Amino acid sequence: MHTHFQGNADLLPEQLSVFMQEHIYPNEQRYKAELHALPDRFATVPLMEELKAKAREAGLWNMFVPVSHGGLTNAQYAPLAEIMGRVLWSPEAFNCNAPDTGNMEVFMKYGTEAQKERWLTPLLNGEIRSAYAMTEPDVASSDATNVRTSILRDGNDYVINGRKWFISNAPYERTKIFIVMGKSDPANPNIHLQQSQILVPRDTPGVTIVRPLTTLGYDDAPLGHAEMRFDNVRVPASNILLGEGRGFEIAQGRLGPGRVHHCMRLIGCAQRALEYACKRAVSRTTFGKKLAEHQSIREDIAKCFSEIEQSRLLTMKTAQRMDEVGPKDARDLIAATKITVPLMAQTVIDRCMQIHGAGGLTGDYFMAEAFNYARWCRQADGPDQVHMMALGKQIIRRYTESEKV
Repeated sequence: MHTHFQGNADLLPEQLSVFMQEHIYPNEQRYKAELHALPDRFATVPLMEELKAKAREAGLWNMFVPVSHGGLTNAQYAPLAEIMGRVLWSPEAFNCNAPDTGNMEVFMKYGTEAQKERWLTPLLNGEIRSAYAMTEPDVASSDATNVRTSILRDGNDYVINGRKWFISNAPYERTKIFIVMGKSDPANPNIHLQQSQILVPRDTPGVTIVRPLTTLGYDDAPLGHAEMRFDNVRVPASNILLGEGRGFEIAQGRLGPGRVHHCMRLIGCAQRALEYACKRAVSRTTFGKKLAEHQSIREDIAKCFSEIEQSRLLTMKTAQRMDEVGPKDARDLIAATKITVPLMAQTVIDRCMQIHGAGGLTGDYFMAEAFNYARWCRQADGPDQVHMMALGKQIIRRYTESEKV
């Protein structure tokens, strides 16, 4: 079995759209019903396993794999992520869901052969899930140098102590491995060399899932986001990723593509919300005419369309730039995309909810949950303010230090 898509990439958007029409959209209510019926909110939804098998059979599997590892370019993946983003839970059916995609890339780029065999292979096969434990409740984690969790060497082991929260996938029963970021050398004068990342299997003594957390009341089951505790968790020294003091470097390498993947999916959310709003506008009548004939509704629809188009173009430009020069040298456009797209999606979805009246706020439509996704994306992978601060500094330097642009 190929671990990722191999074939004509140009055909993928159409193939994926057909799969969504045949297998995803018709199953949205069934997915919700099966999730609701689970004895544990964070157990496996039976439908998901069926869909994963169908997606593999259709060759729509691991489409996120980067071109450096034989997969697609960012520009080829962008329209696929947009299509998958139209149904919030669907990326897992194609083994393309966050945070697993980013974690698999970490293993591909930085893992030893033994680490890849133990963790990457079952992740690529969709047999297990993973989590990335960086954010902490006791410090402002928007500055990653603040992390306090300790990863200290003790003979042939490392011992980990600390608290983490908003760890996506952590409550999910299929999650078997955590990539944990903490401080291995807190006294190092270079604050970017104080951190390490280490692999912690879920069943290691001292690992506790304290509670699942909600965002705007949504628990994002069955994947979820959890608060965790690490109490004298002991793992072999061979579990360190890349080497001691390389944690910040790994974080920067991991988060660039992941930020853009979220933005691609959010464009799908916003586009679908706009389509729903148009259908709603021609199906309801107020004050003697269809909603679609009211000036204010037309203006909202026009603004939504324009803003989605702008964001899609920016995201595609960013994807192409990443393909040309790599995420590090495309960080200006990555930041601009991350600042722009979640806020756009939040605004567009909000307008489309309004056009749906009170019903738009309910679970009868996907929009309320999509709004929540857009809102938390303004915090996840770095809050808006951090990206604006970094981008502003970079742009000022560009136009004042040199004439070269």
